[in-house]
Amino acid sequence: MTVRMTAYWKKYILRHWQLYLIVAVPVAFLITFNYVPLVGIQLAFKEFNPIQGIWGSPWVGGKQFAMFFESPFFWPVIKNTLLLSVYSLLVGTPAAILLALALNEVKSQRFKKVVQMFTYAPYFISTVVLVGMLNIILSPTIGIYGQLTELLGIADPMDILGDPKAFSSLYVWSAVWQETGYGAIIYLAALSGVNPELYEAAKIDGASRVQKMVHIDLPTIRPTIIILLIMSIGGLLSVGFEKVFLLQNMLNLSTSEVISTYVYKIGLVHMNYSFAVAVGLFNSIIGFILIFSANLLARRFSESSLF
Repeated sequence: MTVRMTAYWKKYILRHWQLYLIVAVPVAFLITFNYVPLVGIQLAFKEFNPIQGIWGSPWVGGKQFAMFFESPFFWPVIKNTLLLSVYSLLVGTPAAILLALALNEVKSQRFKKVVQMFTYAPYFISTVVLVGMLNIILSPTIGIYGQLTELLGIADPMDILGDPKAFSSLYVWSAVWQETGYGAIIYLAALSGVNPELYEAAKIDGASRVQKMVHIDLPTIRPTIIILLIMSIGGLLSVGFEKVFLLQNMLNLSTSEVISTYVYKIGLVHMNYSFAVAVGLFNSIIGFILIFSANLLARRFSESSLF
């Protein structure tokens, strides 16, 4: 039976070899860059020595994790990371949904395309360029903000880029401007599947636009919202490194130091690679627990889930 099954699968693969050849490239990429590096996880339990290498470095158990948990930076870094992630989630998700619902109500296709173009275009701006734009606009000395305050006679304008309290809002709202248009595309695609007869029935019943959104549009995109929320919750501790690092300075460090920047400074700048791997592994484990828990809750209280 085993020989017969093996012969069957060989024949099947040879018959569809073009399909397997196409799939082989992304699978090889996935294995090379996502699974082979998992060998380096053992560094989290070792005291890495470049001379001895990964395999020859001595085992130290949970020492690296204990160093992280006992560090005075542990809770501030966790708090800053969660604050940025939750803030982004609470603002970014509704913004994309509202934009999609609003565009879905636009009757003029030309106007709709123009709005989509202007809201979608910022997504293609690189993070470095975006931060450069923020510096040009908000600099209290040479920026547009500084020039305006000088024109108004304000002698000592507030340094927004260096204000710790302003960092989270600066990070989140710049992301809303850059990413909302792109995020709305997914919800617009889901809204395209709404049966037009539902709108006609709602119109006959005298439903307003808001009522149509609440009773037709939102239930239609609810599965999409739940799945995207689950994926976002799984990445609560994975705040993007590049933008935070570029906006970070000595004045706002108390609120801008997140896990990714902390790992970079301790692990790479100070060459404590084992510690960096331990923090990264801790981050991944928490992310797995969060995404599994969120999926479990979604499956229990709704009909949609990620798996």
